[in-house]
Amino acid sequence: MTADQPSPALKEIFNAERLHHIATEMTAVYPEFDAKAFLKLARTGLAELSVMQRMARVSECLHAVLPLGYEASLEVLRALAPRLNSGFVSMCLPHYVATYGADRFELSMDALKYFTAFGSSEFAIRHFLRRDIERSLQLMHDWSLDDNEHVRRLASEGCRPRLPWSFRLEPIQADPTLAARILDNLKADSSLYVRKSVANHLNDITKDHPEWVLDVIEGWSLDNKHTAWIARHALRSLIKQGNPRALAIMGAGGKPEVEIIDIQVTPPVIGLGEKITLSFAVKSTDEDSQRLVIDYAIDYVKANGSTSAKVFKLKTLTLPGKATEQLSRGQHIKELTTRRHYAGKHAVHVQVNGKRLASTAFEILP
Repeated sequence: MTADQPSPALKEIFNAERLHHIATEMTAVYPEFDAKAFLKLARTGLAELSVMQRMARVSECLHAVLPLGYEASLEVLRALAPRLNSGFVSMCLPHYVATYGADRFELSMDALKYFTAFGSSEFAIRHFLRRDIERSLQLMHDWSLDDNEHVRRLASEGCRPRLPWSFRLEPIQADPTLAARILDNLKADSSLYVRKSVANHLNDITKDHPEWVLDVIEGWSLDNKHTAWIARHALRSLIKQGNPRALAIMGAGGKPEVEIIDIQVTPPVIGLGEKITLSFAVKSTDEDSQRLVIDYAIDYVKANGSTSAKVFKLKTLTLPGKATEQLSRGQHIKELTTRRHYAGKHAVHVQVNGKRLASTAFEILP
């Protein structure tokens, strides 16, 4: 399983109890609904399906038992949306739109705009972008000016070039200017929900066009706290890589005049599932204060004995001249859907403003 795939436990969002809830609420808004037929179809082979497959199954089963045309079905589903007891579950409704409304652009896009407030239409809208990117982006540009934060967030999130759990939008991945007007409208958004999306969208772009993102952010005024927040989070991957321009934007572009002292990982030897604590002090060797971005990297041992580094954010601070800052960070070394751990010696590095300044290690027992 990759980092772009959901955890297996998530599929239990669509368990038998939830299917019964959907059937009950559908019957409440549409008394003629054949709940028995819906449940029989939806439960068949449920255990073998992933969370995204279960979401698709729900919309397909709704379509199978609703004896209505597309427009009339949407009216029923609009009534259902506020009655569902899970935002993630409500995403089956945008999926319905993407699956059965591809040829009804205006009606379907209006439905996605409505449904996004109950969960998100971020996955469904990508099918319309793939089908007619120019028309879809124009409408999403209008949405980026909407009063509703959910709609504004959809304008950014839906056209992310590398949205997790979804297919890539190759035209936007190749040419980020296609969605640039949307991001510009949202660069100082008052909603954290929206700002996170804009930052993630820009961070996606740094994977393919880092200089373009740096050019854009260098053109922003970071005096606005919301814009500065987006810039900081949008540049996180480049900062972890020690990109000089990204660090300079964050005010940490200079060579760090510091030394790392008393670095250690405790305990130095652990079993899988246990916790380590990295601790050290950052001591200034300069008379002037310095802006420092402090991260740490772990060289994870792979199955073949080689290593792969993973950088973690630790702290950004302004260190006064000749001052010392004590830092520590705990981390559980446990199995994740995105990372397996193997026995062996794992190096740990402290990096300041992108420069590795000190190292230590811990060992995972077989």
